[in-house]
Amino acid sequence: MEIWRCVKNCGACCNLDPGDRPDLEDYLSKEQLKLYLSMVGKEGWCIYYDRETRECKIYDRRPVFCRVQRDNFQKMYDIDRDEFNEFAIDCCRQHIEAIYGSKSEEMINYNNQLENN
Repeated sequence: MEIWRCVKNCGACCNLDPGDRPDLEDYLSKEQLKLYLSMVGKEGWCIYYDRETRECKIYDRRPVFCRVQRDNFQKMYDIDRDEFNEFAIDCCRQHIEAIYGSKSEEMINYNNQLENN
C-alpha cells in the first residue's frame, strides 16, 4: 500500500493559480480564501515559495490549507480518515502532472519515493 508523503524539490502544490482550482470556495472559508488569493504571485506561484531552492519560506507558519494532514483533509474535503492516503496521493499526482507533466522528473521522483516507503 502506498503511503502519502511530501517529496522535496517538487513544489507543485505551491502553484496556487486559482484558475487551476475552481472549487476553492467549496473547501476554504471566506477568510482562508482571502488569504489564499493574497498568496498568489507571479505565474500563479505562492509568494512564499522560493523557486530556486524549491522550499517554502514560511514552512513552520504556513496556513492550514497548505498542511497536508489527515485532520485538515477531513475538514476541508469531508473525506474519511482512512481515505486520506489515496486521496492525497491522487491530488499530488494530478497537480504534479498539471504543473510539470506526466513524465517529468518531479513525477518520476514522486512515484519513486512512494515505492520506497
